[in-house]
Amino acid sequence: MALEPYRRLFRLPGVGVLLAVGVLARVPVTAIGMALTLHAVESLDLGYIMAGLLTMASTVGLAVGSPLSGRLVDRYGLRPVLAVTTAAQALFWATAWALPFPVLVGAAAVAGLLGLPVFSVVRQCLAAMVPLEQRRTAFSLDSMFVELSYMTGPALAVFGMITFGSGPTMAVIAIGLTGSGLALLLLNPPIRSAEELAEPGAKVSRRQWLTPGLLALLATVAAATFVLTATELAMVATMEGSKQTAWIGLAVGIWCVYSLTGGFVYGGLSRGFSPLLLIASMALLTVPVGLVSGAWWWLVLALLPSGLLCAPSLSSTVEALTRRVPAGARGEAMGLHGTALLIGAAASAPVAGAIIDAHGAGWAFAVAGLIGVTIVLVALPFSRRPPRPPAETLSGDLSGDALQEAPAPG
Repeated sequence: MALEPYRRLFRLPGVGVLLAVGVLARVPVTAIGMALTLHAVESLDLGYIMAGLLTMASTVGLAVGSPLSGRLVDRYGLRPVLAVTTAAQALFWATAWALPFPVLVGAAAVAGLLGLPVFSVVRQCLAAMVPLEQRRTAFSLDSMFVELSYMTGPALAVFGMITFGSGPTMAVIAIGLTGSGLALLLLNPPIRSAEELAEPGAKVSRRQWLTPGLLALLATVAAATFVLTATELAMVATMEGSKQTAWIGLAVGIWCVYSLTGGFVYGGLSRGFSPLLLIASMALLTVPVGLVSGAWWWLVLALLPSGLLCAPSLSSTVEALTRRVPAGARGEAMGLHGTALLIGAAASAPVAGAIIDAHGAGWAFAVAGLIGVTIVLVALPFSRRPPRPPAETLSGDLSGDALQEAPAPG
């Protein structure tokens, strides 16, 4: 596969720096859930039910706050939102280790509401900085970097909590989140392209872009993370049931490599595919995985076809969203995309867990895949309606020089 699409992408002014800051900034963000869980279980000795309550409070805050922060970025610019959310994260993580549990739950919810919007901001800025015809490459590479962050952040949180305890680990997370926010503040990447900034500054009505087609797209985003979360849980349960627990880390790592490989290949293609097709294919290919038995590597091999579609499925939804939404509402739409990801993952865990307990891990693969396919089929009639072409998506015609001349908002 040709590397030229990636070379062209990194020639665009500011894109390489934004991607580098994005991947580093996401590491402490991805460590949050594991750090809160282990703090409740190990440091506070409260068990996994209380740990689940704590992480649920944080997740609910994130789900509500993600589109809210995106809307504020659209209205007031990037820097004011980053200043508030960075300060909120620094305050929470510098004090969380000392808070009593009831106060900690409330504070975690507020910290989630004021979460640092790294994921949505990086994607929003990429959409502004990258011409339309190169966004597939940009969002594929971004999805690969997200995968690397999720491979790194939780593992570092486990290492820190076990080795050093809650106080030092949470202090490091505070430093990481504060540094990430400050780095984005200093970088101040554009949230709209030069041509988009030249458009009249009229307020964008939600009715213009929050259409049944976009809601259908967001439903398939949730379906993707539903399938992925259930797959991970079922994989762990399968290997625990066959007494191959020692190989779980390696198996999950290989599964992530599949996703990275698929994302790299997809980003270099001359044309993309419908996110509905990719997500439905990933879900359908997950269904028969539960039939595999025996050594752990057979399970890992069975996950190859669906694993290759993980990153392409998610990156294609971001690309499709940027085509449907005007630039003036792009931040809020990216926030809704993040909320859909959270909803899919949060809904999957109890469903998959109940199936595993009642019928075994094999059925969790099958049911999760079938649920994913069903959601896509329900969304299909709505998504086939052509989106209203937003005037602001003319950025595909911009050259790198034009982007370089665009004034930074905020």
